[in-house]
Amino acid sequence: MVAINCDMGEAYSIYKCGDDEGLMPYITVANVACGFHASDPVVMQKTVRLCKEHSVKVGAHPSFPDRDGFGRREMKMDADELTATVAYQVGALTGFLRAEGMQLNHIKPHGALYGLASRDADVATAIANAADYFDVPLMGMANTQHEAVWGKRSQGFIAEYYTDLDYRDDGSLIITREHVAYEPADAAERSVRAVREGVASSIDGKDIPMRADCICVHSDTPGAVDLAKAVHEALQPYLT
Repeated sequence: MVAINCDMGEAYSIYKCGDDEGLMPYITVANVACGFHASDPVVMQKTVRLCKEHSVKVGAHPSFPDRDGFGRREMKMDADELTATVAYQVGALTGFLRAEGMQLNHIKPHGALYGLASRDADVATAIANAADYFDVPLMGMANTQHEAVWGKRSQGFIAEYYTDLDYRDDGSLIITREHVAYEPADAAERSVRAVREGVASSIDGKDIPMRADCICVHSDTPGAVDLAKAVHEALQPYLT
């Protein structure tokens, strides 16, 4: 069985980012921004309440403290500082969840922090140390340091496949500063293949191993609602 997750709650003040409400019917899990790359207290509260209304589970989506770069620029931080930074963000979101009688489902780092942790065991460990405070699974990519480090934790590891990003031949994810549109039917076909066959195609057309406990759609991908709808319909036999 598989979940459909979405990075969302990424508006800030009067600035909008993505159609979170439009996406809700087509996802089962939300990764909610925690204020360091996007969002603010009001946006977090509204997003949590929206998820509750639609019975969507909520995970925390912490990042480097890089609002100007939308968390998609790498930063150099020592391990203790990084652990504290992640714990601070997750704690903020957890407060809003408790106010609504909801539980934190998981933690999934955002953007450059996610990408760096996939390659660097020390960074992955610093994030895991923060996650231990909350006793929840971490979400990341199989066959990377995510799985090597986070997969050892008793809380569990959730492997995801990105239907609106590309992969290199070595299986690494290409994290772009701005997302581009993808054809919904093609994204749906790729998602089913990742779930059913355990493989994905690289940007150069090479088959790469892919474990997909969940499929990710980004709220800031152009046409995200149509894409999520197509993926949701295609994955009906496999959805949790």
